[in-house]
Amino acid sequence: MIKKIAFLFVLLLSSCSLFKSNIPQPKREFRGVWIATVVNIDWPKNGADPWEKQKTDYLNILNFYQDLNFNAVVVQIRAAGDAFYPSQFAPWSRYLTGKEGVAPKTEQDPLKWMIREAHSRGFEFHAWLNPYRATFDLKTERLAESHDYNQHPEWMFKYGKKYYYDPGIPEVQEHLVKIMNEVVTNYDVDALHFDDYFYPYKISNEVIPDSQTFAANAHSGQSLADWRRSNIDSLVSKVQREIKLTKPWVQFGISPFGVWKNKATDPMGSDTRAGQTTYEDLYADPLLWMKEEWIDYLAPQVYWSMDLEVASYKKIVDWWANDSIRSNIYIGNAAYKIRNNADEAWNDKKELPNQLLFARNKERIQGNVFFSAKSILNDHQDVVKYIKKKYYKFPALPPEFPYKLGAAKNAVHITNFTREKNFYRFNFTSTGTYQYALVYKAKKTSDQNSIHPRKLIDKIYLDSRNSFTLGRWLLHKKKDLAITFLDHYGIETDPIVLNLNEINQYDTKE
Repeated sequence: MIKKIAFLFVLLLSSCSLFKSNIPQPKREFRGVWIATVVNIDWPKNGADPWEKQKTDYLNILNFYQDLNFNAVVVQIRAAGDAFYPSQFAPWSRYLTGKEGVAPKTEQDPLKWMIREAHSRGFEFHAWLNPYRATFDLKTERLAESHDYNQHPEWMFKYGKKYYYDPGIPEVQEHLVKIMNEVVTNYDVDALHFDDYFYPYKISNEVIPDSQTFAANAHSGQSLADWRRSNIDSLVSKVQREIKLTKPWVQFGISPFGVWKNKATDPMGSDTRAGQTTYEDLYADPLLWMKEEWIDYLAPQVYWSMDLEVASYKKIVDWWANDSIRSNIYIGNAAYKIRNNADEAWNDKKELPNQLLFARNKERIQGNVFFSAKSILNDHQDVVKYIKKKYYKFPALPPEFPYKLGAAKNAVHITNFTREKNFYRFNFTSTGTYQYALVYKAKKTSDQNSIHPRKLIDKIYLDSRNSFTLGRWLLHKKKDLAITFLDHYGIETDPIVLNLNEINQYDTKE
């Protein structure tokens, strides 16, 4: 009898655990991946590769993460004073073309093509630019004559084995704002994205050589640390202002180092012992950026295991969940550490999935970003299968803007729909501009609350069109559909419920 009771007790615990692990998947959740181009980390595999091969490799990345139900790619288009697009402010990147300043051998604009391919698969495209890193090494002879290192050497300082733009020079700030605005103006990006490189990570026994800039530009009584932070704040606020003046629907996101401050130096800090911090060492203050509404989202890089003593993922995510102010918060996860780190926690296939679950259970955390794309592309398929089965089984819509300007509900009307040989065609009119049409399985009584991505049949990029097609093979004899439209702010219209038996026109060819 005792054994039977014990067995039932164990079974009860197991059932509770199973129930807890299978929490409902949210309708909205940011699922992003960083595609790093600097030194060809993720893509292209080699700058000297033909453009057609580079295209194939890029599509392989998109298709893999589309199958995993991700909804955003964060693609590095400025790695070190260069560009992956035709720019009047920077030379072509050698990581794209093999030699800096040399254009790719194609008539296509690589960035326009990359954005369109991402959008056609339902991804948001976040254009990732590194503002301050001017070079990746000291081999300056490889730089194009048009590179800022050669055009404006007075803007640079050397620190460690790299050159950096001096953030304290007013002309540097003006130049960087122009670079950012060029991208927003010329390309259909969903967001502009900065990483964690502001002032460089500190190197032992080396001093950042900006004393002359400080003497020339600091306000009276301003400390060196406060002045440096004010320079970063100034760029962030100016970029945000330019983005919203040009295209208010384009988001501005930043991915800072995961630890703002340690509690040992500030009671407001996290219970960590990080060797460097965002505020004190990189001179960046993301809490201020959120408070001033200069950014739409933060994606702090929490690149540690769940229970690491000096910097626990749990403690850091808890800290961001409690200290975020209005901006959306997504957590950066270190997919690159899976079975590739001295911390043995990363050998467990559930380490990364457990991190996703932990973040998902925090009300103020709205998703995750993986670094980097190649980390699980070809390896760790057991981890990939586990994530998809448990946490990313169904698609999810990206979160709405925290400072959304709004879109009119029910501003779209289906004017007619027709059946053709292999697909249905839908025509619509709208009072607003919509980026996607979403088609769901439905019932005649469907309303906004009953529409969930687990019922999603297709997410169709509209590309400024007032019609779209739906493959008949996707329907599996389903006749009732609910169609919604998603605008550039992430706002979804109320569903329009249709029955395909009500078709009002037929193609005579069928």
